Amino acid sequence: MGFGNNIGKYQLSRTIGEGTFAKVKLAVDTTNGQYVAIKVIDKQMVMESYFKYQVQREIRTMKLLHHPNIVQIHEVIGTKTKIYIVMEYVSGGQLLEKMSYAKRLDEGEVRKLFQQLIDAVDYCHSKGVYHRDLKPENLLLDSKGNLKVSDFGLSALHKPGDLLTTACGSPSYVAPELLLNKGYDGAAADVWSCGVILFELLAGYLQFDDRSLVNLYRKICRAEYTCPVWFTESQKKLISRIVEPHARKRILIPEIVEDEWFQRDYVPACGYESDENLHCDDVSTAFDSIEEEVTEKKVTKSPSFINAFQLIAMSHDLDLSGLFEEQDHKNKTTRLGSTHAINETIQKIEAAATDASLSIERMNNFRFKMHPKQKMTRCSRSYSDLSAEVIEVAPSHCVVEISKSAGELGVYKEFCKSLSRFLAQKTGVLSQTQDPEDVHIEGKNNQENECSKDSSYEGNKDKGEIHLLND
Repeated sequence: MGFGNNIGKYQLSRTIGEGTFAKVKLAVDTTNGQYVAIKVIDKQMVMESYFKYQVQREIRTMKLLHHPNIVQIHEVIGTKTKIYIVMEYVSGGQLLEKMSYAKRLDEGEVRKLFQQLIDAVDYCHSKGVYHRDLKPENLLLDSKGNLKVSDFGLSALHKPGDLLTTACGSPSYVAPELLLNKGYDGAAADVWSCGVILFELLAGYLQFDDRSLVNLYRKICRAEYTCPVWFTESQKKLISRIVEPHARKRILIPEIVEDEWFQRDYVPACGYESDENLHCDDVSTAFDSIEEEVTEKKVTKSPSFINAFQLIAMSHDLDLSGLFEEQDHKNKTTRLGSTHAINETIQKIEAAATDASLSIERMNNFRFKMHPKQKMTRCSRSYSDLSAEVIEVAPSHCVVEISKSAGELGVYKEFCKSLSRFLAQKTGVLSQTQDPEDVHIEGKNNQENECSKDSSYEGNKDKGEIHLLND
């Protein structure tokens, strides 16, 4: 095997994996001859794509986790142009590859893999880590056939009980509550994905599958699936309790562990405290070395890119929440399309606010709150009843989401009409002669969708898999 470049004590070899911003290289530790996997990340590409926080999140998460069924991180090396994450090398490849040629696995092997998956996920949750992208591609096998959970790039680190808001993951494995554009419990979402993986291991095919993304999400929300004839009653019972569309009714991990089918030949695997003195360069400092250079070149971008989940939720006709939850009709939301760049769209929001006699307050680069201009008296109420958020779909196309949480409906309608008129104007034109009726306004009742400022976008090569990160 021919080895090439050296990074520290590691000698790099062939590429064994590739993603949007990184390659995974096989390498050997020259001090002991052991193989490692090194994720090589292009630092400048990460900076320009607002991917920095996801990289830092993945490193911080992996440093927390020490479990025999989770891929271990050894160290992080930063250079002027690259970040190198040195990890445990798992030689057996992806579980997906094994499934592709084995089709259906033996029940005993499936049980062992599922037990190891549940042990690993339970350990993650005990550390406040929620994976959010569990699927066979992210489950590796070592030389003895033991399972290792990998790829924590979409993980979230939260206190137990805190709700997450980001819809992310892979369509066939995503829990229904992630499709509702509301808060969800990360632990329950991971449990759902484990159930879908269990079904696939036993059946040899996906539990939820459809060429239409809309139909796929309908099936997921309704838990519409059919078990093959060879499934036993105990298997069907356990899967039905895990793949429960109502998150609050879904089985918990302690209950899964107590299940009769699960308990057979079960040997628990426990996490451990690492004795290694894990050396990690200060990744923030490593990024800072090129941050100024990138900032000078970049054009302002919205971190809130549209993903597949949001596109479904944004359409009035395709709203899936009514499949198993009551609609909330208290808040009013309107979405307007803009054929202008992000900066000009923001200027038009500010102009429309002025036109509608609204005071505007910028919450972050892409989110605003507005309220009517008025003299303050003892009887007046001080609150922000309108908000607007800009979501970039493409360099010259945006979506503006306007929400009314309180106040008069007339003020809300006036601002929407004014903004639609400004958005209909050509670039650089602020005339108010355009007929607002020429612009389509899509309004629907929905909960306000809060987006945080530190969000990143990653589009996976797999069909339909698009991620939005903002937790």
